[in-house]
Amino acid sequence: MAGETPSGPAGDTGELKRGPFERWVDRAIKNPERAYRAMFYVVTAFFLFTTLFPFYWLLVLAVTPEARLYQAGLLPAGFNPDVFVSVFQQLPFHVYMFNSLVLATVTTIIVLLLASLAGYVFGRLEFPGKGILMLAILAISYFPPAAFFLPLWQLFNGNIVPGLNLYNTPGAMILPFSSLFMPLSIFILTTFYGQIPDGLEDAARVEGTTRLGALFRVIMPLSAPGVATAGVLTFIAVYNEFFFSFLMNDGQPDNWAPIVGGILQLKTAGQFESTFSVMAAGSIVAVLPVAVLVVVAQEKIVSGLTSGALKE
Repeated sequence: MAGETPSGPAGDTGELKRGPFERWVDRAIKNPERAYRAMFYVVTAFFLFTTLFPFYWLLVLAVTPEARLYQAGLLPAGFNPDVFVSVFQQLPFHVYMFNSLVLATVTTIIVLLLASLAGYVFGRLEFPGKGILMLAILAISYFPPAAFFLPLWQLFNGNIVPGLNLYNTPGAMILPFSSLFMPLSIFILTTFYGQIPDGLEDAARVEGTTRLGALFRVIMPLSAPGVATAGVLTFIAVYNEFFFSFLMNDGQPDNWAPIVGGILQLKTAGQFESTFSVMAAGSIVAVLPVAVLVVVAQEKIVSGLTSGALKE
């Protein structure tokens, strides 16, 4: 009949005219999980490319001989693994790495100790103005480090307090690091400590322990993912810090210059040429401790961040 829609192959002309994109949209509407999975793969691939490609390019520059650097493309123009040995021959690069590890470790211990005390107060005690005070602490993390440089420079060079000269000492870096990276740790630990049931702390206090004893013997062990997350994030941030690490010392290893100073010193380590290959190799060596730490502690970081986002 004239009013009937054609059936069979001739009636499927609408489906046959659809292009690849239209067909993908139709399948995505019918199966949304497939679309979400595709978007996840696209975002993941983009993230991996933008984050890992700079490291790959550093590796290409490092292993390419200095005389053939301008011939390097996506693949190295040669292979010179001895450049990683040259990093330690031109400078005491291991001393710079040791300085950074010590500074990051000491700062992490200080931050975890003070942030645990503050997190206990904010997470488990009630007092007037708690919310406003927490906002004031978190506001510190929004200030750029450059805003604190001039007063700290005057303070650490004895211009404010006579006799207090911390320039070229670990204190000139540890004190700013601790202040800048503590707000995030306080926020993380406050969230975790507030989730611990009051009955567990009360049971510990019935046994005769103090609030500090309950904090270190009960609350912190039960909040291990949060403590580990705050510690790892602080360690990585301090190890990678550039601003105060560069300005609070003269870049010499004997004056506790961190890894940033070592990488900058490699630029002038060569006698008559810029050692771009050595600098690239030094950057790769400098990243290795943090990369190993992230690989080892990635489960703690993920569980700590996701657990802290939920309140049971």
